[in-house]
Amino acid sequence: MKKVVLSVTLAALLAACSSTPTKTEAPAKVDEVKVAPKPPAKAETPPPPAAPQAIAPAKPLPEAKVDDSAFPPKGQGGALGQRSIYYAFDVFAVTDEYKPVAEAHAGFLAKHAKAKVTLQGNCDERGSREYNLALGQRRADGVKSLMTLSGASGDQIEVVSFGKEKPAAQGHDEESWAKNRRTDIVYSGE
Repeated sequence: MKKVVLSVTLAALLAACSSTPTKTEAPAKVDEVKVAPKPPAKAETPPPPAAPQAIAPAKPLPEAKVDDSAFPPKGQGGALGQRSIYYAFDVFAVTDEYKPVAEAHAGFLAKHAKAKVTLQGNCDERGSREYNLALGQRRADGVKSLMTLSGASGDQIEVVSFGKEKPAAQGHDEESWAKNRRTDIVYSGE
């Protein structure tokens, strides 16, 4: 009996959920708007090509040079006259003995905005080529850092490493090696 009651209840529920189809309505008509076609565009004729003109070769820009009298006195007394900073074996830090040289050149660069300098890092012949190039670079970078902290503009200073490729002395002894472990200060245009 339970099955009959359950079946009837279920049938009644299903009948209540069903819907009867309604009358379908035709979609509303939309008024059509007719647009007149555009007339074809007139073909424009391109302007005649310009007559070729001769172009003058570019003139080189004058290089901004520093007046010779503006260079610090090379080889004369005082820190500004020295152009090399020397190092102990396998060292790249500027010692207190040579800081006045870097600071003097930084002061000169600060007063002469057109002056430019190249710092050339060098090493003695001991060590591999790669190691000496890296050590020479660290030496020149250390001098540049000291000079910029002392007032020179970083744009005035170029840094290069020659490693052991540009010795100042050709010997194979400690005296020669000591002369080769250096950073040279070279002014552009001098």
